[in-house]
Amino acid sequence: LLEHFNLKDASCCLQTTQISTEIYSSWFIEGFVFEDLTCLKCEAGWEQHGGNCYYFSTSKSSWTDSRRSCTDLGSDLVKIDSREEQVFLIGRVRDLMKDNQDKFWIGLTDSKEEGKWLWMDGSALDQSFWNQTQPDNKSPAHSAEADCVRMGKKEKKGGSDDLKSWFDTSCKRPQKSICEKTAKLSSSV
Repeated sequence: LLEHFNLKDASCCLQTTQISTEIYSSWFIEGFVFEDLTCLKCEAGWEQHGGNCYYFSTSKSSWTDSRRSCTDLGSDLVKIDSREEQVFLIGRVRDLMKDNQDKFWIGLTDSKEEGKWLWMDGSALDQSFWNQTQPDNKSPAHSAEADCVRMGKKEKKGGSDDLKSWFDTSCKRPQKSICEKTAKLSSSV
């Protein structure tokens, strides 16, 4: 039964799992008692991971329009807080990419001050997964400064280099995007 319940991030997959013992409205799972089973849920079309919900938009737009689309959905462009989150995201992005230029906007920019990379919540970048030679402040046809970050790397070489998939580019360049918001708690008992 425990393989369906992730205690680390408190996500819940007991919706379809039958539990054989129910005593006085308490659930027993190999020594754990849950008086009220609380689960993290995401809306349809969103994917739950690590306490957050992710929406992978496959329509392409500028970074600003992508961010607006995320905020319209009650979220923001993704902020990548850990290696574990990067592993999850690059795995999903690879599945959705058609070619190596088919990348996804994330919520990182240096548009306020060149070289000072900030997430949408104003926090500074403290862990990065830049591709080799990135950031390089170059964009196609040098149409604008490369102030926004997209992620994606179709080829898989193996090792830690696979996670280095961030590229700076012009914020006006149409890309797909990843929205992120906190998963909502709901009771299933």
